[in-house]
Amino acid sequence: MVPKQTHPIYNLQFSLLCLSSLLFSSSFNMLIPELPAYLTSLGGSEYKGLIIALFTLTAGIARPFSGKLTDTIGRVPVMAIGSIVCVICGFLYPVLTSISGFLFLRLLHGFSTGFKPTATSAYVADIVPAGRWGEAMGIHGLAFSTGMAVGPAIGSAITSSYSIDVLFYFSSVLALLSILIVLNMKETVKVKQKFSLSLLKILPKEIIEWQVLPSAIVTLLSYMSYGTILTLIPDWSAHLGITNKGLFFMTFTIASILIRFVTGKSSDKYGRVVIIKISLIVICISLVMIGIADSVFTLLCASALFGAGTGVLSPANNAWTADLSHPDRRGRAVSTMYIALEAGIGLGALFAGWIFQDVISRVPSLFYISAGTALAAFIYLHFLPESKHTYRVSEVL
Repeated sequence: MVPKQTHPIYNLQFSLLCLSSLLFSSSFNMLIPELPAYLTSLGGSEYKGLIIALFTLTAGIARPFSGKLTDTIGRVPVMAIGSIVCVICGFLYPVLTSISGFLFLRLLHGFSTGFKPTATSAYVADIVPAGRWGEAMGIHGLAFSTGMAVGPAIGSAITSSYSIDVLFYFSSVLALLSILIVLNMKETVKVKQKFSLSLLKILPKEIIEWQVLPSAIVTLLSYMSYGTILTLIPDWSAHLGITNKGLFFMTFTIASILIRFVTGKSSDKYGRVVIIKISLIVICISLVMIGIADSVFTLLCASALFGAGTGVLSPANNAWTADLSHPDRRGRAVSTMYIALEAGIGLGALFAGWIFQDVISRVPSLFYISAGTALAAFIYLHFLPESKHTYRVSEVL
């Protein structure tokens, strides 16, 4: 067992990291509720499933590169790269107003989450003792989730009061602020390399960190439901009478934030897999509730339940990934988990958009299918050998 630590994780360095993540998360999440209607106004309603799918595609492609660069040139430069992409895209959306231009920007925009979260998670694991990873991941997740909560609500308000172009520009401003914060942070990679084009050459063995495959499989299966939610909830909310498309996202993210105050240390105390299994059951129930929702109240209750489930799942699974990883390959390990996350979100969004086709009666069935994929993750964990539940490389080196 890892001895109890008294390391002061709540210091200025950790606080700045959380603030940067909050701004970064807000910058791209504030666009999500408005993009389906925006794409429809461009004449591309049949491509709604690609709004999230293209974003996650390039995020997934970027992961092996961001993982390698995180371990070589350092955590801070990679975090900055991710935010810079958000700044650029925010200014280009009002310029590229064709369907093809919009879809190209969704591809480009995805590189942002392919870089910053990878380096950020590795940075957290660097500055926090292993015995408090679950707690630290949970608190950092609070910052990111707060951005997910306030971003969509602010985005819808800005679009209603001004225009979607103003929303795009405001998104860039928040991303720029997140860069300025991380540039002043202390680098945690002790032996850094200077960037060279040779570092962009990725060997097959550098793409996936096989030691963290169990957490990656759980991530893939559990996050397909999130891709479905991102694609369908704006239309499902409108169908049930919710005018602010960001309300669902704000509700589930507030629930995600609140639950972390209660359960942040739970995976450190009771074990990662036990907590992850509980969260998956909660997510399954919430997805069924979304499918059967026939009122605003029911939908928002389901949203809160989904937020509680993901609020428990995310920090526990992130800490489990760190448990299973080798310290010298932590960037690659985190990128592997995020590749699975982007693949899950992208596949869920693509499948939902392909089946949906603006036929609202198809929405419930798609959420029932999403509940099934989360249940599959639970079944996988149930049969996972116990030796993979609590293994830490750091304990046996």
